Amino acid sequence: MAILETQGLTYVYSEGSPFQKTAVDHVDLKIDEGEMVGVMGHTGSGKSTLIQHFNGLLKPTLGKVLLDGEDIWADKKNIRDVRFKVGLVFQYPEYQIFEETVFKDIAFGPKNMGLDEAEIRKRVLETAHDIGLGEELLERSPFELSGGQKRRVAIAGVMAMNPKVLILDEPTAGLDPAGRDKILGHIKAYHKRRKNTILIVSHSMEDIAGFADKILVMNKAKLFCYDDTEKVFARAEEIADIGLDVPQITKVFIGLKKQGLDFGKDVYTMEYAKKLLLKKLAEKGGTKNC
Repeated sequence: MAILETQGLTYVYSEGSPFQKTAVDHVDLKIDEGEMVGVMGHTGSGKSTLIQHFNGLLKPTLGKVLLDGEDIWADKKNIRDVRFKVGLVFQYPEYQIFEETVFKDIAFGPKNMGLDEAEIRKRVLETAHDIGLGEELLERSPFELSGGQKRRVAIAGVMAMNPKVLILDEPTAGLDPAGRDKILGHIKAYHKRRKNTILIVSHSMEDIAGFADKILVMNKAKLFCYDDTEKVFARAEEIADIGLDVPQITKVFIGLKKQGLDFGKDVYTMEYAKKLLLKKLAEKGGTKNC
């Protein structure tokens, strides 16, 4: 069942002015409950505008956004509840940290939900564990932490509200490879435990290839494609044509195909590439010394 759906979703900035621009153009989309979705698109493609509709930060110019089958704008008074159900973590969320301790910062969202102290504490401890923050950090000032730890504190603040849908806009932006891998690993573990729906906006095809069940690609305000990860990467050359960079391993196998070695169109992870190459070597009798 679709937890999120858009019907003819259109959003126009500065409508009626000389600066009018359509940022999202008649997008029809269904995202099923429990999926891990990678969201991609070049700068100005409409992806950020699209995700801001999912929790009511933007109201459609035309069309609808449905959450669990209900139009989120049917009653404006319900938008606050929608934002608890669809949590959105902006790029560089650590700049929004303001509380005096890590515990209080993570607890801010649950407290605004009106939960009792016992439930708030339970959620803070669970979420801190999910995102890899030890209990010894909870009473420290978040401003004493490293950049990667601050990022995880900010993400935990949204996770602690237990949203049915968690949306993260470039959660690894500006981090070194170790920090990036750590955050993505914790997000995957959180998804496995919670089994909720997660959307991650990223410019990195390598990152998305490693975690996404499905990939949503925006191009020039329109939905270019939304499909299973392997099916999207089977269109790697089309994706490259619209200005997106495909994983390096995919480029290698596209090059091999041009040289007459066709392994298929859906090679997008190192693990799968290794499996294909070993299979090919075995067929040729070349794995005896591997």
